[in-house]
Amino acid sequence: MNYFDFNSASEPSSFDIIPKGTLVRVRMTVKPGGHDDASQGWTGGYATRNTNTGSVYLNCEFVVTEGEFARRKMWSLIGLHSPKGPEWANMGRTFVKAVLNSARNVHPGDSSSVAQNARRISGFCDLDGIEFLGKVDWEKDQNGQDKSVIKSAVTPDHKDYAAAMGSPRSPVAAPAAPAPNPYAQAAGRPPVPGVPSWAQ
Repeated sequence: MNYFDFNSASEPSSFDIIPKGTLVRVRMTVKPGGHDDASQGWTGGYATRNTNTGSVYLNCEFVVTEGEFARRKMWSLIGLHSPKGPEWANMGRTFVKAVLNSARNVHPGDSSSVAQNARRISGFCDLDGIEFLGKVDWEKDQNGQDKSVIKSAVTPDHKDYAAAMGSPRSPVAAPAAPAPNPYAQAAGRPPVPGVPSWAQ
């Protein structure tokens, strides 16, 4: 075969964007931006700071793990700080809380000690590799074209949660004594404190 004859090369794959509102199980990874702020507990180089705006965020990739859209990728930002005010950071905290509820099978209305423990993380390393049920939304890319994004997590109070996430799971009880967070590296990899998944 002559490498320089491209008549026999495969045609490029054509993917329509994932329909808005589709529920997909995703694995979230955080692309490290190298920004740390020890006063906030932001260590490990996970956060990214926009030098033009001063905003700080987690740059996240979401990979669909199963089903019709398996291996498809989406990208979104989780806000940590904005010089314009607390709204963006509050939206980020709301999103992460829903992710933890989804990944750890915690009902949003559950205020038990087990549930409260499940909504705590030891650092951004606990979010790197976490799997949860996400809801697809659309937004415009830099060229004005629609793209699929994950902006919300689906929690156990949703009627389709159990079917989409598989067999029912119970949250792990809070440890009696200080111990590594039992939910760290929820993707199943052994946790390496402070080390991003890409470096393990």
